[in-house]
Amino acid sequence: MLNQFFLDNLWLILLAVLWVLPWKGVALWKAAKNNEKWWFVAILVVNTMALLEILYIFFFSKKKDQISQPAQ
Repeated sequence: MLNQFFLDNLWLILLAVLWVLPWKGVALWKAAKNNEKWWFVAILVVNTMALLEILYIFFFSKKKDQISQPAQ
């Protein structure tokens, strides 16, 4: 029964994976670059269908990125 569900919805599962992986990769990279260990662990462990990753990328990581850039 469960196996049939996965076979019937394989396209949906693949679509979800293709949506989540790029967001998770970018968010993990930014968290590692900014030396934010707790964000890295939270993004790695918690699966929110990329919601947490998107919030981190666009709202929380910018603060560190702007601070670390040299003033010109």
